[in-house]
Amino acid sequence: MPKVLFRFVKQVASLAQKHSAAGLLKISNPTGNGFAGWKHVVLHYLRIQRETSYRDVVDLASEMDRVRRLLGLSLHGFPAPSTLYRSFNRTPMHVWRALLDRSSELLDRSGHAAIDSTFFNRWRASPHYLRRIDRKVDTLKITFLIDTEDQAILDVHCSAKWPNDAKVGPQLAARNLDQLESLAADKGYDSAAFRRQLRENGVRPLIKHRLYRPIDRAHNARLDEDRYNQRSLAESVNSTVKRSILDSVSSRTWYRQFREIVLAASVHNVKRAIRQ
Repeated sequence: MPKVLFRFVKQVASLAQKHSAAGLLKISNPTGNGFAGWKHVVLHYLRIQRETSYRDVVDLASEMDRVRRLLGLSLHGFPAPSTLYRSFNRTPMHVWRALLDRSSELLDRSGHAAIDSTFFNRWRASPHYLRRIDRKVDTLKITFLIDTEDQAILDVHCSAKWPNDAKVGPQLAARNLDQLESLAADKGYDSAAFRRQLRENGVRPLIKHRLYRPIDRAHNARLDEDRYNQRSLAESVNSTVKRSILDSVSSRTWYRQFREIVLAASVHNVKRAIRQ
């Protein structure tokens, strides 16, 4: 097994065990007869990192001697693919978001952030969900909030309805105001209310104005260009996640698809951390 892959598994195991010790990780069988929750987390991370199925990740991990020893499982002691599937289904989003937050702490953070959106293919969706929104959804709109120091993904917004960027930005920022010093975004996030929200909380907005009036050019000319140009790092992170981790979601239901995206963001953070 490549050293990098084992370092990834070892880092995820440490992350999951610390989270489990904090009493926040409840993934295994509710009756207490299942596998420890952190072991499920390791396999779910490995599944996304290897872009494989539940069945294949069990086969893969069970053949890795060092992974078996790390998890304390015998060759035939791994959970069944259906058990893994159910554990992913029962785990609420707040657990994956907490793991994302902890994974971002593995990287250096400067407080200077950038925000940008991208789209992920959605091959299968819940028929009930499609009927409820009266729309055939082929792609999900995903917005990443990143720190520009080590390109750590701090937070993720997922939607199947393609909301306006100026509405998504304030939601992401509101959850992370205590971590931010500045926030760079393109003209799609141009909103007086958004800028006001940031300033009132001590965050410097680096958001270009749409050019409706001459004064808008003056506002843009006063932006800190060096900080604003780091916005392109958000686009780089979008590309990296889609090229090397996940470019489409495979779950049938929207809430599982959102969890896949958040898990992929956490995988991105761990992969960057083990390269340092």
